[in-house]
Amino acid sequence: MKILDQIEDISPAISYAGLIERIEILRSTLRWSSRLERTDIDKLLRQATSLRDEVMQLSHKERFVQAAVAAEPEQRAEQSRGARRQALLERSFIFEGTFGDNPRLLESLEIAEKAAPTDLPVLIDGESGTGKELMAKVIHANGSRSDKPFISVNCGAIPDNLLESELFGHRKGAFTGAANDRKGKFESAHTGTIFLDEIGELPLAGQVKLLRVLEAHEIQRVGSDETIAVDTRIVAATNRNLRKLSEEGKFREDLFYRLSVIHVTLPPLRERRDEIPLLIAWFGDEAAGTLKRRPVRLTPRLRDFLLNYAYPGNIRELRNVMYRVSCLAGDMADIDHLPADMRPGAPGPAAGALQGGAQGAGQQPISVANLMSLSDAKRAASDDAEKAFLERGLREVNGTVAELARRIDMNRSHLQMLLKKHGLHSKDFRNRNMAASARHGAEERDEDDGDV
Repeated sequence: MKILDQIEDISPAISYAGLIERIEILRSTLRWSSRLERTDIDKLLRQATSLRDEVMQLSHKERFVQAAVAAEPEQRAEQSRGARRQALLERSFIFEGTFGDNPRLLESLEIAEKAAPTDLPVLIDGESGTGKELMAKVIHANGSRSDKPFISVNCGAIPDNLLESELFGHRKGAFTGAANDRKGKFESAHTGTIFLDEIGELPLAGQVKLLRVLEAHEIQRVGSDETIAVDTRIVAATNRNLRKLSEEGKFREDLFYRLSVIHVTLPPLRERRDEIPLLIAWFGDEAAGTLKRRPVRLTPRLRDFLLNYAYPGNIRELRNVMYRVSCLAGDMADIDHLPADMRPGAPGPAAGALQGGAQGAGQQPISVANLMSLSDAKRAASDDAEKAFLERGLREVNGTVAELARRIDMNRSHLQMLLKKHGLHSKDFRNRNMAASARHGAEERDEDDGDV
């Protein structure tokens, strides 16, 4: 029972990373110890968990990984962005896809590089389409579990009544339709990594059960009293503000702290415009390989448009656009190969150029009276473009949010969040269409009456 004394003897100068790593080693050692009574093990685990929570509460404002990334500031200040990118590659950093010299993305990649060899939980946040699942795969590929399973779970797509069965499995006969024993996602990810996408959509009941897995590293199948030990590295992702949700009582604060030991934020594409040319080339070659054709060339007009488009769907939208033009165009792609609602001149400023001061036909000018900086101007242009894009989409689908989410390949919950952000209500667009139909019908009846 002297094991915890080692923690008390740790020098206060030790890094948060080293301290938490020792706590995790302690928890793992105690969990599998055969020389202690189970009651003693449970007691020590509770003490270690309490200490870990205290460390997290002290460190949540300045994450230890970010402090490690900021080490040797003089050397880092002299290092150019290109050198930082090259240094990652020279360290045999595995990355599926391409990335440029954007400092915010490089910082996220450097955090991922340091986090990958550990088994600490990682929380990735960012808008829909920024590549959160790709980042999770990067963390898995650069870690010690790279040859083990990588299991992806979309928490927002699982019905509440099937959540426990999907994550933890069930025994035969546990409920109607349970014809056989079934392993859950956590068992399938044993010794590997489980990626919990859209973790912010997990209901409170599911959050409690997930918290238990994080604390005890064991699960119970539905309909069984037997506990099953699981050794799984957890990486979660969200496009929502979990801290704000926890303050509102919609997400457990203790679960948030456990998931965000390491916190990685992916910037939207509109804040990484320097990477758009790289991504255009990458997705163009990828599409050509898939379609078994030569890479399509872009007219100067189309290239200029793509470099300045707002991309409300982020990287996923750019990828879909490149696949579309590669499929529809011959040797040369032009503006006409874009979706009709995306082209310059479509209603609203969805494709508004942010450089040169030019505006396409049909675009509304952006008020600049209260803008304080270039970044403010870009943000205003992007927000206006996003709102116009959503308004036009709602009109086309008669206010059906599910259909609009399907058309633009966006998670429905994220789409609803964007609608709320811009003060858009789907019912307003349904009412408008119904009113328009009613007026149209009345006009037709008047014409018929006039013909009698």
